Amino acid sequence: MVHLDMDTFFVSVERLNDSSLKGKPVIIGGTSDRGVVASCSYEARAFGVHSAMPAKMAKQLCPQAVFIRGDMENYSKHSNMVTDIISERAPAFEKASIDEHYIDITGIDRFVKHSLLWTHELRETIIKETGITISF
Repeated sequence: MVHLDMDTFFVSVERLNDSSLKGKPVIIGGTSDRGVVASCSYEARAFGVHSAMPAKMAKQLCPQAVFIRGDMENYSKHSNMVTDIISERAPAFEKASIDEHYIDITGIDRFVKHSLLWTHELRETIIKETGITISF
């Protein structure tokens, strides 16, 4: 079983749309004092920001962060692009969430030389074709 997880997925999609966000602390989620952090960049995490944190607290910890409300339609589009690539190549998979997949590679060694190499190549294809970083 292989677990594929798109790294800071919402932030990655926003950075595809706006390259000026690269290297900056970015927080996705509700922007009001009652809002909640849905996702954040590694740069924001360095200040102690994390998912499910109240936006008000995130602003206090990282006032220089770029706050973005988020665009679920765009995130779904990019998630589906990744799912399409996986479905074309994987023998069996499950989409666990918008940014996670599980691939059952039981017996794949009968068809490819090495399952780890196959998984690495799948990851590289996803990054190349979508611009979304992913780990396994």
